[in-house]
Amino acid sequence: MDEALIESLDHEGIGVAHVDGKVVFIDGGVTGERVAFTRRKSRGHFDLGTMTQVLRPSALRAEPRCRWFGTCGGCAMQHVDPAAQVAAKQRVLEDNLARLGKVKPESILPPVMGPTWGYRHRARVSVHYVAKKGGVLVGFHERRSSFVADTMSCEVLPPAISKMIPALRALFTSLRLRERLPQLELAVGDAVTVFVLRHLEPIPEEDAEKLRAFADAHGIQWWLQPKGPDTAHPWYPLEAPALDYRLPEFGLTLGFGPTEFTQVNTAVNRVLVKRAVDLLDPRPGERAGDLFCGLGYFSMPIATRGAHVVGMEGAPSLVERAKANARANGLEERATFIAHDLYTDAPGALARLGPVDKLLIDPPRDGAMEICKALPDDGPQRIVYVSCSPSTLARDAGLLVAVKGYRLRAAGVVNMFPHTGHVESIALFER
Repeated sequence: MDEALIESLDHEGIGVAHVDGKVVFIDGGVTGERVAFTRRKSRGHFDLGTMTQVLRPSALRAEPRCRWFGTCGGCAMQHVDPAAQVAAKQRVLEDNLARLGKVKPESILPPVMGPTWGYRHRARVSVHYVAKKGGVLVGFHERRSSFVADTMSCEVLPPAISKMIPALRALFTSLRLRERLPQLELAVGDAVTVFVLRHLEPIPEEDAEKLRAFADAHGIQWWLQPKGPDTAHPWYPLEAPALDYRLPEFGLTLGFGPTEFTQVNTAVNRVLVKRAVDLLDPRPGERAGDLFCGLGYFSMPIATRGAHVVGMEGAPSLVERAKANARANGLEERATFIAHDLYTDAPGALARLGPVDKLLIDPPRDGAMEICKALPDDGPQRIVYVSCSPSTLARDAGLLVAVKGYRLRAAGVVNMFPHTGHVESIALFER
């Protein structure tokens, strides 16, 4: 057994130390504390270890709320004070910008934060029958494992959903189809909670009766998904309200489907949208672009500021959803949406977008390098970049600054996933 001083946390919330001149990543360590640990793997330039004892605790250590923390892989940082988690994510962002992008923001934005418990209004959990466990398990995978964690609650799910886990386990265990139900996707809207059940075979009537009784007892709506996400459809009760969420700051209500992308943390997303639109500062008479626009959750707020916004998205179904949201909110005159593959044809996408005064980019984890490369010399004066990957943001920021002549005016983190190492961020670029 070895000892180490934890110097920092990496992007996954794992303690970083140096022992005998070698970097060691230690599960369970917190910045500033001395720990005893065992080495479990050696990878040449670094070792992987697991903490066995806290010898000198850090003031940043917190008591995990979940009794399954450490076994369940849904969270990685419950043992770290929430404010320290955000500080660690900010450091990850700044390190990536400096190391990969060779850029430094002129100012650091205050972190966007919200509730740290019960925040996950979207989740996909595994459903797996394990005879040795006495039935069906419902939850996230175990840490560093393909096995489903044997849990009875979840502190990051809304309390009402967490309390349903034992009942869901009992329900699925009782079904004839219990070994043919691989996953459950949940979506919590302002007026309805939807459970999307993936099933590999048609549902027998006796199982259907039990599913309907569960919906009646717990006030949820079942959707069934026999194959891919496009096959998901409402099943029971059919008269349930539609899924939507509200952006009160902008007077908007946006509809969405349970398998369509929306942010998991509704409260933080509201703050993020406000931050992004304020940084973009769209004004009447201006023309703004919203690339990777999804169902329009940035486009619509931009339009409320008086600018005309053109949203572009690769998935035609999301473009149709965005158009429907614009009509429902009376913004069809100021919001136009185009289906176009932004990865395989970035120059064509920008040609269809046309000249814009300001541009918002919110890409998937792969980032938006091809879009950044294709930006014309007389491109938008202001770009707001919302990112779910600090490494691809840093890469694209380096290109925007070094090649396209922008300044990185500001950047900061968005704590969309408390207790995980996931880093969302937002950056402002100006010519």
